[in-house]
Amino acid sequence: MGAIEDNILKEVAGLDALPAGAYNIRTNGASSARQTTANIDIVTKEDKPGIDIRIKPGTVNESVHIPVIVSQAGLKDMVYNDFFIGEGADVTIVAGCGIHSCGDADSAHDGIHTFYVEEGAKVRYVEKHYGEGDADATGKRLMNPTTVVHLAKDAQMVMETAQIAGIDDTLRKTTADLADGAKLEIHESVMTTGTQNAESEFSADLNGEDCSCNIVSRTVAKEQSRQHYTSILNGNNRCAGHTECDSIIMDQAYVLATPQLAAATTEASLIHEAAIGKIAGEQLIKLMTLGLSEQEAEEQIISGFLK
Repeated sequence: MGAIEDNILKEVAGLDALPAGAYNIRTNGASSARQTTANIDIVTKEDKPGIDIRIKPGTVNESVHIPVIVSQAGLKDMVYNDFFIGEGADVTIVAGCGIHSCGDADSAHDGIHTFYVEEGAKVRYVEKHYGEGDADATGKRLMNPTTVVHLAKDAQMVMETAQIAGIDDTLRKTTADLADGAKLEIHESVMTTGTQNAESEFSADLNGEDCSCNIVSRTVAKEQSRQHYTSILNGNNRCAGHTECDSIIMDQAYVLATPQLAAATTEASLIHEAAIGKIAGEQLIKLMTLGLSEQEAEEQIISGFLK
């Protein structure tokens, strides 16, 4: 890989070199590096683009890195990745995609990730999206990730997703179904600028007794960008659900938040929250009295808000 690919890899996966443990690096539509371990196997699909990641029951303290790099102008990349996490495993999965545009043709990556998390297993899933380009490049950077989560009894999953910068248009879909005692935590952060458009759609079926789901989205919309957040929690058993969208709106941006709740039993406990507003003036003043410029103060506030 060259300097462009190395930079993207660092942005989306925090890697300066090939990681320890299992990994599969996809570059411009093909696997460019792969390593498996005794407990984690990665197999190329035969019927469509993508991979199967199989994690043995009881695997703990191991990680899988599966970043995607698109640096070829006009490439439309599509992958189907399936994760099979064995009973009692406790692992971290780091995904993410970066697109570098270098011409006038649009570049895109669509990824469909499906998780089958078996009884008592725990997964931390980290996914970052990032775009950059040459100064004279006019091609758009498009990204449409879909995540499907199946949580078995007492399984747990924490999702940390972030759109760092540079994605012109995105539709981020997440669906989940939870069995007895399962727990799902989702933390999303999104930044849009210019005329970028970002849509996030979450849907969770809380089917199991005493399962729970907590979705928190924090976004910042600048300039003429547009954002739309949609979530729906379906409480179908004795369960607890919470969905929250907090947005900072700036300049001439537009933000729409539509959280929804649906209960099919009196035993479901569901809450939704949504807040959209500008940066508070007193926050800016406080930081500026410490010696920061207005722009530096804004940057500090936004950085802290998105963490």
